[in-house]
This record gives sequence, structure tokens and C-alpha cells, in this order.
Amino acid sequence: MFDVKNPAYVKGNNLIEGKSVLITAAAGAGIGFSAAKRAVEEGCRAIVISDVHEGRLEKSVAELQELTGKDNVFGKLCNVKALIAFAEDKLQGVDILINNAGLGTSKALIEMEDSEWDKVIQVTLYGTMRMTREMMRVMKDRGQGGVIVNNASVLGWRAQKEQAHYAAAKAGVMALTRCAALEAAEFNVRINAVAPSIAMHPMLRKSAPAELLAELESKEAFGRAAEVWEVANVMLFLASDLSSYLTGEVISTSSQRA
Repeated sequence: MFDVKNPAYVKGNNLIEGKSVLITAAAGAGIGFSAAKRAVEEGCRAIVISDVHEGRLEKSVAELQELTGKDNVFGKLCNVKALIAFAEDKLQGVDILINNAGLGTSKALIEMEDSEWDKVIQVTLYGTMRMTREMMRVMKDRGQGGVIVNNASVLGWRAQKEQAHYAAAKAGVMALTRCAALEAAEFNVRINAVAPSIAMHPMLRKSAPAELLAELESKEAFGRAAEVWEVANVMLFLASDLSSYLTGEVISTSSQRA
């Protein structure tokens, strides 16, 4: 019998065979690294991952290179224009961009300073906008189409205490995805987003109280958080030709009860 608490890892099926991929915030053990690993397993020809932590980035690049057995994995510290220029050069053109960078904290709105609000909005919304905007420019000029996948959150739809800044940022990512997709469709670029509820990984366990995580997991239909690779699977579906008619969509990757 299938055990919903221990889903079996899904093997790759060459969903993006021959495609090149750029992923932000992809070092470590979260959704970004899992998306990079899945991209390799799904047959990408080359990949660039980016992060703000140099040591962690180098370790993640080495791990992915070992997985592929090839020198087709590259790392670059975050800087929007420099990162995209680097990826365009190393990959001979970026086919798929996955915007994974985001920042969340917990703070009641009446206790929140402008600086904390601004930091979350800057990283989560402005960072996604800047990467999307620059990649749209590059893909338009190249004239060969492409795909952008953004990481939103169910908090863009749903309310949670002490998350006004993060929820506002993720709702902005959703709106950005929808509007940018209409513009990008004119030059054959698709833009979609995933909206996870809770995906468990070591960094999340360190940054959030165990009681809160247990409460959030209890609200899921399966009684557990998603594995990060389960969210990455949906990202790779949106990046692949299997979703060729989808653009401007936000796919909920949660099992929360209606």
C-alpha cells in the first residue's frame, strides 16, 4: 500500500532534454537545489545555479557535477545582469529560468519596522521582477522563445498571522507572473509559477519553531509537508513542453483542504 508519509522519489523522464537552465537561490538543501537536481535528472544539457552564499554554492556545484559526471554545471554569485550574462555565455543561451529566491521572517505587522518589510519585499518580489525583466529582454532579443518559472506561495492567496510582508510579496509574484506572461507571449516566452504551502528541508527546520511547523503540517490533507522534490517536480513540468499551453498560471503545490 502507498504510504503517503513516505512518497517514493520519482525518476527522471528527460522532460527537458537538451535544454539549458538557470536557477536562483539553488545552493543548499531547499527547493532551489532540488529543482537543479531534478533538472539534471530530467536531461538538461547544462545548468547554472546561483546563490548568495559562496561556500554553499561551490559545494552544490560540486555535488551536481558528480551527479552528471560532466563539466556542464556552473555556479555564479547573485547579481542580476552579471548572472544572466554569465549564464548566457556558459549555456550558449538560457532556455529555462527558475526564479526561486525569496526571504521570509515572522513578525506581527504592528511590531514590524519599515526595514524588515522592505527587506522581504526587495528579495522576494523585486528580485523576482528584476530577474524576470532582464531574462525577458534577453529572450526577446534572441528570438527563440523560452520559459520562466517563479516560486510564489499559497500565502499569496491565504492569510497567516505574522506573515503580512511575505504574503504581500508572494501575492505580488503571482500578479507579476500573470501580467508579464501576457507581454512575453508575444515573443513565445511562457511564464508560470508554483505556489507551495509547506515544503520541509533542514533550513526551514532551523528557521521556524517546531510547534508552528507541526501546526502547518496538520493542515495538509496528507498530514505532512511536501518533500522539496515534489515542488521541484511541478517546476520541471512547467518548464517542459508538457505545459506548452500554460502561461500566466499559478499552480498550487499544496495538499491543503479546500
